[in-house]
Amino acid sequence: MPRTLLRAASAIVLTLAALNIPAAHAQEASPVDVTVNTRAALAAVPETGIGTNHAIWDTNLGTNATADLLKAAGVRLLRYPGGSYSDIYHWADHTAPGGYVAPNTDFDTFMAGVRRTGARAMVTANYGTGTAEEAAAWVRYANVTKGYGVKYWEIGNENYGNGHYGAAWEADDHPDKSPAEYARHVVAYADAMKAADPSIKIGAVLTTPANWPDAIVAEGDEGSWNEVVLSAAGHKIDFVILHWYPGALDRTGHVPDMVQLTREQIARHVGAGSERIGIAMTEFNTGSSSNGTNTQPGALAAADAYATLLANGVFSVDWWNVHNGIGAVTEVEGHTDYGDFGLLSSGVCTSDGSVCEPALNTPFAPYYALQMVGRFARPGDQFVRAATDQPAVSAHAARRPDGNLAVMLINSSRDTSYAATLDYAGFTPASGAPTVLTHTNGATAISTETGGTAGSRLLPPLSLTTVILRPDAPRPGPGAPGQPVAGGVTDTAATITWPRAAPGARPVAKYEIHRQHGAVTEQLGETAGTSFTVRNLRPGTRYTLNVIARDTGGGLSWSSPPVTFTTTAPATSSCTAKLTVQSDWASGYVGSIELTNTGAPVDGWTLAFSWPRAWQSLGSGWSAVWTEDGRDVKAVSEPGNGALATGATTTIGFVGNYSGPNVLPSVFTLNGRVCGTG
Repeated sequence: MPRTLLRAASAIVLTLAALNIPAAHAQEASPVDVTVNTRAALAAVPETGIGTNHAIWDTNLGTNATADLLKAAGVRLLRYPGGSYSDIYHWADHTAPGGYVAPNTDFDTFMAGVRRTGARAMVTANYGTGTAEEAAAWVRYANVTKGYGVKYWEIGNENYGNGHYGAAWEADDHPDKSPAEYARHVVAYADAMKAADPSIKIGAVLTTPANWPDAIVAEGDEGSWNEVVLSAAGHKIDFVILHWYPGALDRTGHVPDMVQLTREQIARHVGAGSERIGIAMTEFNTGSSSNGTNTQPGALAAADAYATLLANGVFSVDWWNVHNGIGAVTEVEGHTDYGDFGLLSSGVCTSDGSVCEPALNTPFAPYYALQMVGRFARPGDQFVRAATDQPAVSAHAARRPDGNLAVMLINSSRDTSYAATLDYAGFTPASGAPTVLTHTNGATAISTETGGTAGSRLLPPLSLTTVILRPDAPRPGPGAPGQPVAGGVTDTAATITWPRAAPGARPVAKYEIHRQHGAVTEQLGETAGTSFTVRNLRPGTRYTLNVIARDTGGGLSWSSPPVTFTTTAPATSSCTAKLTVQSDWASGYVGSIELTNTGAPVDGWTLAFSWPRAWQSLGSGWSAVWTEDGRDVKAVSEPGNGALATGATTTIGFVGNYSGPNVLPSVFTLNGRVCGTG
């Protein structure tokens, strides 16, 4: 692994001078190691990645000034007509009974703003008080009559909030408010809308893993909202819709599991061909007024979340909202936070007139976060793994088709500067100063400089920094292999296949298979063909692999897109342990484990497993003596159920708590032996 280090105090002082940061911060700085690995590729940067919401109650929707600011921020998708208004809005006469519709916010005005921004549009059809025929007429008007070419169409907005699960904020005139009824109408809407324009993409509303009412099964339903909707309507849709307001600034670690669990639900309930279904986060905001909604802490969390969601394959993340209005006013890190969820100031005052926002369309800090993400990772780039050894500093990286590499570093510490050293695997930076983009607390623009080195950077408190690096030499190797797929997955093996890489100046000699361990990779094998069986894997473990081509002269390709799979439990064992979720309330669940001894008789047993994630814990348990040590859980037999003859079964239960995506334990041992799942 090439390593470029620069720790000398003189270099830090030079960096401080270039950034115009007081030298006192250098004395506080603690070293941070940043690892960037271009062999560990993630998702490609989508054309529609950076999005935001427009709302028909916003008098500045579609104005030239607003559109120009959004274009400057790098916004690539605009969603209309605005959250829950979607389920009361009738596009043909531009009315929303029960809500306020601002002048000059009709669909044609919106589309004029979309075009001036240089973005794509996403339209939410009215499910709550509309019809499939009304939605189809909208498609026909947009794409046939006007030629707007609107590709993405959602069916409703947060329709699980119609009262079916208790809380009711979403309009829904259907007497039946179940997920089955929603799914039935999604099919009807899709058929009618695609009859008007077969090229459009249809999206259905899902609940976000570990966010209410995810996993709850209401009375009379065959399953949770997602299970029912995907099973009944999955064959008709092209993408699914998630919304996320985490309410805290430290939840980005939930994203990989959030996306992976959604993909697993799609695959399980839709079946063959489900890989065509994309995931869009059509509403996102940090939702953290106490920690900074429109000030720098919220902006840093936004940049971290956008990059993580896109790196995990979400094709659009849409900020709520362009303009939103003043809320609870607080002081955050030396700046007034207006509790405004907008990217741009609405220029309004509190009801008593005591506090007023800055002038209309003044960008708030999250605006610069989106702008930085757009400059860091451009459509056509590919995210690669990056990591740090300091929780207050997060790192993201993206490689570019021209061979350049961009690294975005986020220092969320409110009072500490960190001297970061950068290590690179699969990439050797050129000598000379890189291009550096920086946004600091309270700044009203992103600064650009050429300075420093590829191996070292001082990160001011509450800052966003992007370093853009050139390679030391052109990459002469072959093209990247295509998307790998995993088949024949067992408890210890899986067969990976991939499309052949295009040769460069020399023929392809072999392919290398690499496993990701965070930002570190290990080579699992190599082959001259386009299929390889990886062995000696651990049961019940999630693996992410990439494939790299090497030519006859030793030249390496970029890595393939990633493939992720989870190994199974053993097919044969001396025991089986089958976990069933009996009920779930989106922050905890009742689990039942059916334990069967298929080996020699035992007199006394210990069942053990580990929580897959740190945000999971044991609430209580029964029919055994339950203990928990960190993430390790044990259930020891009681006097009445300790003897298990060959073929005997006993059932035990527990309450599991969680505060993030609930990845269920999948590996259980009985007296130290790994069990099958029955």
